[in-house]
Amino acid sequence: MIKFSNDNFPILCETCLGPNPYIRMTQESYAKTCKICDRPMNVFRWKSGTGFRYKKTEICKTCAKLKNVCQTCILDLQYGLPVQVRDATLEESDKLKIPLSNVTRDYIYEQYDEQKTNQKSNILLRKIKNRNTLLEKMRRTGPYYERNRSQICSFF
Repeated sequence: MIKFSNDNFPILCETCLGPNPYIRMTQESYAKTCKICDRPMNVFRWKSGTGFRYKKTEICKTCAKLKNVCQTCILDLQYGLPVQVRDATLEESDKLKIPLSNVTRDYIYEQYDEQKTNQKSNILLRKIKNRNTLLEKMRRTGPYYERNRSQICSFF
């Protein structure tokens, strides 16, 4: 029996994972760079069911944890909304500020990794986890598996 730790499995929403409880997932170590921070990351690839297309992770696990989003579709895990919509409705004090320069961003990610290994309380995730009434009204209620279907070829 193979035991999976949290480091060997991506952060995914229910829609991206699919309705099938038995999936085969492949992992490529440091196969490409994260689309947000340009650091090398592990790429996971899977097919969530018959008739569905292959999906893969697009951002690294650190960025997904900091922003509380799915690694594949980059939708908010708590509300199921796009990150831009979530950030537009959050108050200025609740927004997560990540610097744009590479050096400072790498420093913040290293500090976050140290916090994760030391099991300290994480202030960054607590800011996003707070309830917001407007976001609760816009929340997606269930998974939308039709998004995973293969696209019909328009060539013919």
